[in-house]
Amino acid sequence: MSYQTIDVKPLSPVIGAEISGVDLSQPLGNQTFQEIHDALMEHLVVFFRDQDLTLDQHKDFGRHFGELHVHPAAPGPEGHPEVINVHADAESKWVVGETWHSDVTCDDEPPMGSILHIHDVPDAGGDTMFANMYRAYEALSEPVRKMLDGLNAVHDSEHTLSVRYGDEGRFRDPEVRYPSAVHPVVRTHPVTGRKALYVNTSYTTAIEGLSKRESDAVLEMLLRHIATPEFQCRFRWRPKSIAFWDNRAAQHRALWDYYPQTRSGYRVTIAGDRPF
Repeated sequence: MSYQTIDVKPLSPVIGAEISGVDLSQPLGNQTFQEIHDALMEHLVVFFRDQDLTLDQHKDFGRHFGELHVHPAAPGPEGHPEVINVHADAESKWVVGETWHSDVTCDDEPPMGSILHIHDVPDAGGDTMFANMYRAYEALSEPVRKMLDGLNAVHDSEHTLSVRYGDEGRFRDPEVRYPSAVHPVVRTHPVTGRKALYVNTSYTTAIEGLSKRESDAVLEMLLRHIATPEFQCRFRWRPKSIAFWDNRAAQHRALWDYYPQTRSGYRVTIAGDRPF
């Protein structure tokens, strides 16, 4: 694919590309927006360096791609309900995103994408890994793909979010503090039409229609499969870097190998639609 207003350099053959030649603090022209969108569709996660953004500019960039999503529990800066503070330091007992996942799949309409802007980085470590779920699905044998097509899985948040936030989070809906949803094990991307594996370690708890023993065994196999290195790229953060990933076809995992140093930034998440 050729680009006229941006430069796109793949980070690996299967997922990830770094984009240069654009200042995201400024309004995007139609051509630049379309090229960033196309690069995201092709590479599943795109990266930008040396970006100075206020929270409002960060949100404005996200709104080019859709309405902004509000997390059910994660706290953020006052006055910015659409923003999540992604922060870990010497006082942290856990970090956001330690396991392979797609963001907030416990929602009926999970986020389309997420945009993370990191400001402070440790001296070493703190990378984020990304995995291609098209490739994960396509690498399964034909009999396994046939078995999975048409199956649904439960995505529940209580076991994950209650440990992190208890009753002190910023609850989007006080009556449903920890949402749960049912989604296809294999979803079809609404833009590309390609099939992607859609179960993850953080939220998926069971496959409907199977016994617990069968469900546990199939999920264990799939979650191990998702972590295959050949599906992945690894992004090394620098201050003012941005990662923008497509939650519909990519998963990610944040490495907490920098304790007790600090890694800190903000995430804006873009609303999505119901998986099919």
